[in-house]
Amino acid sequence: MANPAVRSFLQAVTKEEVALPLRVVQIEGMAVLKIIKHCKEFSPALVTGQLLGLDVGSVLEVTNCFPFPTREEDEEIETDGASYQLEMMRCLREVNVDNNTVGWYQSTLFGSFQTVELIETFMNYQENIRRCVCIIYDPSRSNQGALALKAMRLSDSFMDLYRNNNFTGEKLREKHLTWVDIFEEIPIKVSNSALISAFMTDLETDAPVTQCDFDRLQLSTNTFVERNVEFMIECMEDLTMEQQKFQYYYRNLSRQQAQQQSWLQKRRTENMARKAAGEEPLPEDDPANPLFKPLPEPSRLDSFLITNQISNYCNQINGVVGQSLSKLYLTKALHEN
Repeated sequence: MANPAVRSFLQAVTKEEVALPLRVVQIEGMAVLKIIKHCKEFSPALVTGQLLGLDVGSVLEVTNCFPFPTREEDEEIETDGASYQLEMMRCLREVNVDNNTVGWYQSTLFGSFQTVELIETFMNYQENIRRCVCIIYDPSRSNQGALALKAMRLSDSFMDLYRNNNFTGEKLREKHLTWVDIFEEIPIKVSNSALISAFMTDLETDAPVTQCDFDRLQLSTNTFVERNVEFMIECMEDLTMEQQKFQYYYRNLSRQQAQQQSWLQKRRTENMARKAAGEEPLPEDDPANPLFKPLPEPSRLDSFLITNQISNYCNQINGVVGQSLSKLYLTKALHEN
C-alpha cells in the first residue's frame, strides 16, 4: 500500500499538471508531411484526419496522424468513420505506435475555417479529451510561399457560453468576451529526431540555389488576392444581414417598451378612478399580458464568426501583398544589375 505522504504528493503533482495551460503544439516532421500530402492531393476538396500523440504538461506532442476516408454525401459517414478510426488505432497500437487521440486536422480553402461546424466538432472532442487542438492547413496559402499551418482551439470562456447557448449582449459583457476571444492559436513547433536531422543534413546539396528557391520568387498572386477579396465581400454582406437582425430586434424592443408605458399609464389612471370609487386597485404587473412577454434577443455567435473570418481575410491579403512588394523590389534590383 502506498505511503499517504507519497499519495498526497502524486495527487498534488497531478492537479498541477491539469492546471497547466497549453503553451505549444510540438509536431513531428513526418506528421507535417503526411498532413500536407493528404490536403494537397485532394485540393480543392476539403479533407480531415486524426492526430495522435501525447499530452505532456504544457506541451501537446503530435507524433503521428492518419487521414479519414472520403465518401459520397449519401453514404453513412458517421458509423463507418467511427469504426474506421477504431480499427486504425487498434492497428497502430499493435505495432507500438502512439494511438492516443489529441485532436484532428483539416484542410481549408483561402482560410475559410471559422464556422459553426468547427465549433461543434470541438465540443464533441472536448467531451472525451480534456485538451485537443485542430491543425488547419491551407494549400492555397502555402502556394504563395508560406507554410499555412495553424493549431487552433476554443477558449474556455467561449465554451462555457456555447454549452449554455447564451450569446446575448448581457452575457458577453459579463464574460468580457469579444469576437477575438473565440479561437486561440497555439504556437507550433516542428521537431525531428537527431537521426532524421542528420539524414536531412546529409541530403543537402552543395548548390547555392535550387528550383525551390526560384519558386519562392513567383509574382502571380492576383488569383489569391482576388479570391480573398471576393470572400471578404461575401462576409461583409452576411455581416450586414446580421446587423439588420439586431436593428429589427431593437426597433421591436423600443415599440414594446412604448406600448408597455402606454398600458401602465392607462392602468394607473384606471386605478386612480377605482380608488376614488372605493374599489380595489388592479395590479399594474400582469404577466399574462403579451406586452410584457420578453422578446428573444438574436444570438451574436454568427456575427462573431463572420467578423473573425473577415479579420482572417484581411490578414491574408496584407501578408500576401507585403510579400509581393518585397519580391517586386527584389526582382527590380536583379533586373537593374
